[in-house]
Amino acid sequence: QVQLVESGGGLVQAGDSLRLSCTASGRTFSNYVMGWFRQAPGKERVFVAAINWSSGSTVYATSVKGRFTISRDNAKNTMDLQMNSLKPEDTAVYYCAAGVWPIIYARGRDYDYWGQGTQVTVSS
Repeated sequence: QVQLVESGGGLVQAGDSLRLSCTASGRTFSNYVMGWFRQAPGKERVFVAAINWSSGSTVYATSVKGRFTISRDNAKNTMDLQMNSLKPEDTAVYYCAAGVWPIIYARGRDYDYWGQGTQVTVSS
């Protein structure tokens, strides 16, 4: 029904910036929530940020608030995650996800569609 593809990951140094993108195809994203999750090696997948597609309302994990910014382009069905002041602890595979509103933004199991992930590595 919906296909999601992430891009923009890479290797950067602490303090650098990186911008991730998620391209969506298939069903319209009106009344959807789209979000970013990440998973570090050997650890659980955790919530990063989410945005309500229609209203533009956003929510962030405490660990990234003030450093990361989530945004969307309604016409292009794309979602970006601007990551600034990156830290080594931000190293993880980042996943794009989409779910039908209403959902609990930070609960991964509420999302219906997932991308393949993109690797972000932040060196010391």
